[in-house]
Amino acid sequence: MVSEASLHPRTPQPTARLEPKEIDVPASAPPLYQLKITLDDIRPPVWRLLLVPADVKLSDLHEIIQAAFDWGDYHLHVFTSDGVDYGVPSPDDWQPVRDERRARLKDLLKRPRDRMTYVYDFGDSWEHRIVLEKVLPADPAQTVPTCLGGKRACPPEDCGGAWGYAEFLRSIADPAHEQHDEYLEWVGGAFDPEEFSREVVNISLGAIRRKPRARA
Repeated sequence: MVSEASLHPRTPQPTARLEPKEIDVPASAPPLYQLKITLDDIRPPVWRLLLVPADVKLSDLHEIIQAAFDWGDYHLHVFTSDGVDYGVPSPDDWQPVRDERRARLKDLLKRPRDRMTYVYDFGDSWEHRIVLEKVLPADPAQTVPTCLGGKRACPPEDCGGAWGYAEFLRSIADPAHEQHDEYLEWVGGAFDPEEFSREVVNISLGAIRRKPRARA
């Protein structure tokens, strides 16, 4: 059983979307993808707007999503595009998956409004809807991956999926709820579902940018 994730205090920051500029670059340079990634079945929605290289491997996109949503990467995950699953193959798989380390985003999403899904934690089943919003020319000066905007805090790990998260929010908002004190203690004393900081997300993404990558 994976231990409960520690939640660190975060300072709310303005969440206005940044618009990457379009510039002239050599035709050989890879384009950039502007992705909107939204957690399904949560209202109001939790989402992140990210700028990534079009040729990013799905294995790297997994790490980017984990950092952008502040997940702890404690559980299994899978990408699905056009009915095909991508992940890390294992002899224990119920059904075969294609190796995400050999799949690139540009081969699955090719034009605006193309979409795919990413599911994290098969128990809680956090389904993320990934939509390609824009295809932009490459900008050698643009740092990627980067977060352009977003809304709301990611749910705590192991809270029971969308239904469990809704119950968690009801309990911490109601001092008379029988699990109010228990949930607050479990979550570290406080939790603000409206918190989001683009700056904090980009600090987390910075660690990924500095991480050496194996060649294909």
